Order: sequence, then structure tokens, then C-alpha cells
Amino acid sequence: MASIKDVAAEAGVSVATVSRVLNDHPSVSEDARTRVLTAVRALGYRPNAVARSLRTDQTRTLGLVISDVLNPYFTELARAVEEEARALGYSVIIGNADERPDLQDHHVRTLLDRRIDGLLVSPTDGGSPLMLDAARAGTPMVFVDRWIPGVDVPVVRADGRAAVRDLVAHLYGLGHRRLAIIAGPAATTTGSERVEAFRAALAAHGLPLPDAYIGQGDFQAESGRRVTEGFLDLPEPPEVVFAADNLMALGALDAVRARGLRVPDDLALAAFDDIRWFVHTDPPVTAVAQPTDELGRAAVRALVDRIEGRPGESVTLPARLVVRRSCGEPPVTPTATNRSQS
Repeated sequence: MASIKDVAAEAGVSVATVSRVLNDHPSVSEDARTRVLTAVRALGYRPNAVARSLRTDQTRTLGLVISDVLNPYFTELARAVEEEARALGYSVIIGNADERPDLQDHHVRTLLDRRIDGLLVSPTDGGSPLMLDAARAGTPMVFVDRWIPGVDVPVVRADGRAAVRDLVAHLYGLGHRRLAIIAGPAATTTGSERVEAFRAALAAHGLPLPDAYIGQGDFQAESGRRVTEGFLDLPEPPEVVFAADNLMALGALDAVRARGLRVPDDLALAAFDDIRWFVHTDPPVTAVAQPTDELGRAAVRALVDRIEGRPGESVTLPARLVVRRSCGEPPVTPTATNRSQS
């Protein structure tokens, strides 16, 4: 593969001149520009995406790579990012990784090639060399929701540990003792963090988390369905399934109904990541809600700070428990005031 030095040698100019031509710098003669572009075509040279992101001019464009555009959580996050970016004078180009590391890196390369001013990423796993290279090269970047340990960029996320403790205390108070979890991918920070938060919350009540009660999902509905079917086949099924994201919770709900069972009579269900749909399911789903809108807006502000030369800061916001009726909660009895208004 040709390098920028090869192009410079072919064109008979310096590497700096090649860089200026590729970045449309005006201080290059037409003769030099023609020779460089001819050499680029002859050698089939493709500029390095990370190197091209280092520039002084701005396009007023941000890149956003989200893990799964079909996940309502990320859809709402993307909307908040776009709205805040527009308010600050930036446009947003979105790439959907579909929970695939290779597709994630494809979008990152493409966005850097488009000469975006900064990059927001919710990583699909913790091992992308491209992200590390981009950060080391000085590309303004912020991780949102998930992050990659060891990559020194601001992280904007929710801390769900207190909300998970509240959830387990709520379930314990309802009399549940056999609690299982559909975990997200261990390679993601959110996947591993939610399992550990759940385990610690159970331990605080003297409850174990047997291996049989930990099902490995992938933040997709089908894995929630598959894991729940496995839980139901156990000699002693759990009383509650806690799905570590909303799509896996919907898959779990499908698995219960496919067997002619009911939530919460036969199996209680709770979820991490509240979504608008949960109030419309039967019964409405008890969930841990993240401040999605605030996260998206805070991530944009942190990224713009870095783009404009200010120190972008990491932000951690609390999640909260939203109690509904999918875990055997007693129905809410209308008050006399409510009845008089109906």
C-alpha cells in the first residue's frame, strides 16, 4: 500500500506539500497540486483516516457512531445529540454499528475521512485499535454510554448501580428470592458493569447469583428470548428475570407468552433501559431509567469543548428505578380525588 512518502517522491515534492494538497490548503501552486493528484491516482494512495482528522480548519460537523439504531435507547440518544449539536451550530452524521466491531470501525474511518470536527462513539467492544489510534492522534472524541478502558477521552454515561440496588431491594420487599439476569456482552463496559451491580445488590440481601441464573445475551431481542427459555427449563426456574437492556426484556416477554405463561404471575420481569413502550405492555414493565436526553446533550457539549480548545470533562449522571407492575407490584388504587376527577 502506497504511503504519503511514496506520493511525495513520485510527485517530486515534500510530504508537507502532499498534506497541504490533500487538505485543500490554498498555499499550493497549481503545478504542485496537479503533480500530487496525478501521483495519488497512479499509486492508488488512500490518506490515513486518523492523520487526515488532524487539521486546523473546521467543517462544523460531528460524527456519532451508535451501537444499534434499532434500540430505542440509542434512537433517543441520537435525537438528543442531533438537537444539542444543532443548537451549538453543528451538524451530525450518524453511523450504526449494529453491535458489530468491524462495522463500528468502518464508520469511524469513514467519518474521519469526511473530515468531521469531532467524534462521539458508543463502543461495541473494548478492543478497537482504531479508536486508540484516533485518540492518540489528537482527534477530538468523547465516549457516550459505553467506553473503552485505557483510551484517554471523556466519558459521558449513567451510573446505574444505585438504581440496581433499589431494584433488588424492591424485588426483595415483594418476596422474591430467586433472581436471574440476562447479561449483555462481557466485552462491553455496560454488559459487565450491570452484572456486577446486580450481583453486589443481591449479596447485600444475602442472596446468591448462581451460574445457572446468569444468561449471556447480546443486547438483542432474540438473545433475551433464548436465555429466558433456558431459565424456564431449569429444575428450579427463577422467580424474576432482570434483562440488562430493553430489547432483551422484550425478547424475554415473548418467551414467557410463547409458553402460555403470564408476567408476573408465572415469572416477574424487570429491565435496564426504560423505553416509552414499557408503559404500553401488559403489564407495564418495571425498569431502570437512564437520563438519555441529558446524556446526549452533555456528550455534545463535552465534545464541542474539546473541539474548541477547552478541556472536555467526563460526566456521570444517576439512573433511577421506575416501578410499574411487571414484578408483582400491587395495583395502584385510585384516591378519592382521582375518582372524582374521572
